[in-house]
Formats: sequence, structure tokens, C-alpha cells
Amino acid sequence: MPDSPALQALDARRSLPSRQLGEPGPDPDTLLRMLTSAVRVPDHGKLVPFRFLRIAGDARHSLGEYLVQRSRERDPNVSAAQLEKDRLRFSHPPLVITVVARPRPNPKVPEEEQLMTAGCVCFALLQAAQALGFGAQWLTAWMAFDPAVRAHLGLAGDERIAGFIHIGTPRTEAPERERPDPAALLQDWVG
Repeated sequence: MPDSPALQALDARRSLPSRQLGEPGPDPDTLLRMLTSAVRVPDHGKLVPFRFLRIAGDARHSLGEYLVQRSRERDPNVSAAQLEKDRLRFSHPPLVITVVARPRPNPKVPEEEQLMTAGCVCFALLQAAQALGFGAQWLTAWMAFDPAVRAHLGLAGDERIAGFIHIGTPRTEAPERERPDPAALLQDWVG
């Protein structure tokens, strides 16, 4: 069976470590094109349980300084190496798009399903970035789950961070890794 270009694109997806993403990043029109593809995800009830927060330019470094402060608040004994890692987390790529999950009360669409929609947006944004020649990585880490960080970023109390999508020009080729065998994961349910 011949592969279609769409399947080839899915099979070629690779995460590139954010430290390997540099300038240039996507210009505003290119970013909007990426986001146009990213929003085409399953969304039961058409609730749009997500939004985007762009972190670029000096805001990346400002967020890094805040993360150092917050790391010290969380753990007064945090190592200098960890503080430096937190300081630079958002400094490498020229652009980070925060996919914000904003589940809404709905009797027909459980919150879990809405969170999966936001996760699909993260994946679709990775695919769109790569399709346009950029490298990307979906990251979370402690700051995605920290209430103080969410408040610092201006998220509402019911909003969560589905992922930080780091986007930039690859400085190196994205590494391949071993993938699971789908045949080994497939089971038949026979009732």
C-alpha cells in the first residue's frame, strides 16, 4: 500500500529539543497559518476549550527570571544548576506558544474530553510547525502545573496549561527514537 503525503508527514514528526531551536521563528502570518491548522481538532460541542498565549522576545527572559523566583519559593534549597535551567527554559527558541486549556461546564462534554481537545491542539501545532519547516517541542514540566505560574501568566482560575510549544528554526537534525510496535499494542475485544 503506497503512503500518502499526509501519512508521510505524520511519520516524519520529530520533537527537536528546545535548546536546538533558534532564530528565525515564524513571522506573524506564518504563526497564524500554523494556528489555523492547529484549531482543526475534534471538539465535541464546538466549545473551543482552549486558547493561545504567545511568549516571545524579552517576555521569554522575563518569564525565566520569574521561574527562578518561584523555584526558590517552592524549594529554598534548590540547586544553582536547577535555577539556571529554569532561567533559560524559555530563552532558547524565539517563540513559545502556550496552549491554555479552558474547560467549560457542559452536561454533554466532560472536562476530560475538553482537556483531550486541548492536547490535540498541542499535537496539531507541532505538526503544523514542522510542515512549515520549523522545529518544535511540546513541554510542560513543573511550571505547567504550578498555580502561581498560571496566575503570573494571567490564566483564569479554571484554566490550565496543556503545553508550552517551543518553536524555532532547527539548529540540528531532529533525532529519531525507537517507536513502539503498534501490532504489539493492538488487542481485539470479543465481548
